[in-house]
Amino acid sequence: MANTVISRTANCQFKRSRSIPNRAALWLVACFLLQFGCQALAQTAVPAQPTDQNEFLRLEVKPVSGGGELITIQAKVEDGRDSAPLWIPMVSVLRDTLGDSNPDNDRLRYLWALSYTRPTFWRRLTGAVPFLYTHAVKNPKPAKNPPPLIDLATVDQGVWEKLAWSALQAILLDPYGTPVRASTRAYRQNITDYRQSQIIQALSLLSLYQESGQPRAFTGGELKEIQARLLLTDKTFGGLVNQRKLPRFYEKENTKARDERGHNWELLRQQAEANNLIFEPLLMPDGSATHALLWIDKAELQSGAAARFDGRFLNFSNPWTDHRLQTWRGYSERRFFDTDQRPANPETPGATEVELIPLALYGLDNPKIPALLVDFRDGGNPRRREMSRRVLQDVTRNVLALSQFGDLPYFMGRSTLNFVTGKRGMDFNQPSRLKTYAQLKLLLSLNASLEPELRSGIRDRAGLVSLNPLESGDEAERRLAQDQYTALLNYAANPDGLPARVARDRRTEMVKLEHGQPARFMFRLANVLSLGRYTHSEKETADLNERLDVARQMAFHTNFLQEVAHSGLHPGKRPFSLAASPRLDVVWDLSEIRSSLRFLAEHGEAAGSKAATATAQIFSRTGDDDVRRDCLATLSQINNKKARTELTRIAQQPNLAQSWRDLTSLYLGGRRSTDPTLSSGTVSTPGQPDQH
Repeated sequence: MANTVISRTANCQFKRSRSIPNRAALWLVACFLLQFGCQALAQTAVPAQPTDQNEFLRLEVKPVSGGGELITIQAKVEDGRDSAPLWIPMVSVLRDTLGDSNPDNDRLRYLWALSYTRPTFWRRLTGAVPFLYTHAVKNPKPAKNPPPLIDLATVDQGVWEKLAWSALQAILLDPYGTPVRASTRAYRQNITDYRQSQIIQALSLLSLYQESGQPRAFTGGELKEIQARLLLTDKTFGGLVNQRKLPRFYEKENTKARDERGHNWELLRQQAEANNLIFEPLLMPDGSATHALLWIDKAELQSGAAARFDGRFLNFSNPWTDHRLQTWRGYSERRFFDTDQRPANPETPGATEVELIPLALYGLDNPKIPALLVDFRDGGNPRRREMSRRVLQDVTRNVLALSQFGDLPYFMGRSTLNFVTGKRGMDFNQPSRLKTYAQLKLLLSLNASLEPELRSGIRDRAGLVSLNPLESGDEAERRLAQDQYTALLNYAANPDGLPARVARDRRTEMVKLEHGQPARFMFRLANVLSLGRYTHSEKETADLNERLDVARQMAFHTNFLQEVAHSGLHPGKRPFSLAASPRLDVVWDLSEIRSSLRFLAEHGEAAGSKAATATAQIFSRTGDDDVRRDCLATLSQINNKKARTELTRIAQQPNLAQSWRDLTSLYLGGRRSTDPTLSSGTVSTPGQPDQH
């Protein structure tokens, strides 16, 4: 037992913060500030043991007839018993490849969280009961055709459906009185939270996959796109965010999460040190710390050596005066420390044995203070704190129909309460534990270093935090994921199943190629009014895949050129001078830029105004003659008013070399890029430096 505990201690980077000398403590704090994250602190405390990243995730790719592939991430799950770990399918993504090997025309379609399913009638009925904050008795049933968590290609459709449901709620349901209003709003809240918890688990798993050494089934851009789309699901208008802005949004949210995690790490560590407690981070397999445990030394507890107790930010009762801990019969661990109070082996000279009792477990990914998820002495403590938020919301919104924007007294009282509790570190009416609870479920499944008894105890107590009747336990979700993955494979193998659905999606994708804005608006309106039941599709044609191929490649190259054109610039900045903006020549591969420009030139009839704008901006930000020549040739081939406007603007630039203005004038005069002197790349007039 001792050796097992020591190994586990090293892996989770146990840190006994209360006995570190002042000089060492200051050094650790400085490292934290310099590295901007809790991971750096963990590594400075005890070096991480090398781990084989391939041992906890693996990838499975299945072809789908008609031109697609089903990519599934499986995780090695620890069940907390002596049996061997299980490989559980967790997340599947469908990529529509149009049946070829060209990645430029691929499109990500559906993402399945395999533990997510549509609730049965009785579970829906349970979710509509107001003030019912407990799990449903019956476990969820696997679906014959598992419902996708999100359609990555039509995320904007969810925005309008959400707005339609909100209007339906406010106009048709709320006027029927408190019972109807309370029931329908409770159901919508529960169904939204259930889906959001599955999204959080999928996000955490994708983040682990991104950091693992697995073969790359997704490109870096695709992974960021998937994670950004999942992050945007809790934003009202998140589905309308332009695809080009997804990487920037993902990086922003990722940085914000690291900052919050690092803030809560240091806050909790300092409070543990001030109260003579022991702080220990719990790590995901990739080394990131999303949760932390607080322990107490049983020997010091019995000796009464502690001073005062300050429960600010800790939000549990004073352990030093709790007589139950004096005769504690629950879970505890024995560990060894050297003379410097660092984890050690029993054979280390001067090593002493210490018995530790767990007090509480916290989630670090919370926007204000560490979120208490488990109180080992009082299981109802975290539950009551989570209920304070939900009860206040249900009473004010669902029963009294109060709004922060429509009722000034309520707005002032709610703002005052939030200010006072936030300043005092009181876990009352704090943001939901939904995110940290979903992450904890994944941590308990993947962290092999936890003792089975401790894992089981945490899992049982953490389940009390969830107030959603639609949620299920870990065992039920595990079985559901296995059953639904089997059903998904059968659905993909059935010609009338997933392949037929992909074919319908392609016909729907053709709508924007066949109809103008007015017709597409009417189709969208019909979709919204039918709450997503009606979706217009075009008829099957012989050249459907060929036209989709060109359209998708056009979108790919346009997005790439927009990314190139806007790299290193503030949003909205449009330079027309090399001196006013950073050059692209040293940042980007010019051969890739030229390849995209040539595709636009070859299919100029299908290019839009965004392609013309990006091409003109690239011309202004590069000094390479070949790229500039391709830019002008591309603009001459794009058949819209915007391209001609950009050519005119370039020709009128006073600081541009005369040779380039002359060449631009030739294009404006009707000379096409198919002229041999232009396509051969032997134009001799350009080459003089711009006059700045």
